[in-house]
Amino acid sequence: MWRMRTGRAFTVSPTDRQRLRALISDRNAPQKHVWRAEIILLSADGVGTVEIMRQTGKSKTCVWRWQERFATEGFEGLLRDKTRPSRIAPLGPEIGEQVVALSLADPPGETTHWTADMMAAEVGVSASAVRRIWKAHGLQPHRWRAFKLSNDPQFVAKLKDVVGLYVDPPAHAIVLSVDEKSQIQALDRTQPGLPLKKGRLGTMTHDYKRHGTTTLFAALNVLDGTVIGRNMQRHRHQEFIRFLNAINAQVPADKAIHVILDNYAAHKHPKVRAWLDRHQRFTFHFTPTSCSWLNAVEGFFAKLSKRRLKRGVFHSVVDLQAAINRFLTEHNQQPKPFTWTADPDKIIAAVKRGHQVLDSIH
Repeated sequence: MWRMRTGRAFTVSPTDRQRLRALISDRNAPQKHVWRAEIILLSADGVGTVEIMRQTGKSKTCVWRWQERFATEGFEGLLRDKTRPSRIAPLGPEIGEQVVALSLADPPGETTHWTADMMAAEVGVSASAVRRIWKAHGLQPHRWRAFKLSNDPQFVAKLKDVVGLYVDPPAHAIVLSVDEKSQIQALDRTQPGLPLKKGRLGTMTHDYKRHGTTTLFAALNVLDGTVIGRNMQRHRHQEFIRFLNAINAQVPADKAIHVILDNYAAHKHPKVRAWLDRHQRFTFHFTPTSCSWLNAVEGFFAKLSKRRLKRGVFHSVVDLQAAINRFLTEHNQQPKPFTWTADPDKIIAAVKRGHQVLDSIH
């Protein structure tokens, strides 16, 4: 039995001793639990307070506190911390309502959006409190998302036409998604960058030299994922007709060709229409205006930019075109068919909602 300074006493039973020793020897136990158990075992062995302080490195009041905790709550009391009231008074619900209301309104002065510091100064709370309120209400004033609503009066018909080609292509025909990636720059860096190494990113100088541009005409075969590509200096109707001739020469003569393309003026030029009249197996399907996302070949262009062009170093336009051609060859060695997964009815409903919101604002 151990008697404390207050005249109270506690007894450490053999079972508690065993549990205390197991806690001390447990390498995964929190250290605060370990030194609390050491205080109790030393006390049960008759060690004085000063010696307990020396061995555990704790203050006198700390030793007394855990002796009293064990006396009142036993072994379980050593594993539980007393809850303490916060030093900062909690914010009332009216503060949260004020922050939310201000966040949904325009900020004062010549600023476009609220920041946590601005809101904190306006309401009289900390910036961290503002961030907690924003997180709780799903608000992110620092972020925004671009959108573009199509005003094409034939939006629904064109959308269903294009999606129908993706989902259920006609028999004995191929479906090509066609577009141009124009103004691809042949950029040469003024200094060589450093390669990637452990603990350091690869580097690339911000300065560069321009060596001209090229335009890539590309046609993605939706059925097998292969791409027909041609580099040209410009993207007028003349170049487009040359690309159509290349497609016509490469696709087997017994196949009808359905071409999905956007509303770029070169695609509707009178000479292009005359070319179509002479090549009856070609059928054009135009995407709705402002709907480049509907054209499957845009995914290939994004892949080309990310994997080959963005960090590329090109000493001439010829060098750039050769790199693009090599990328096309590698892509066509392991192509993947394009798969459309979005529900067109949901897209149509979302566009209608967007127009309704804009109409309500105006």
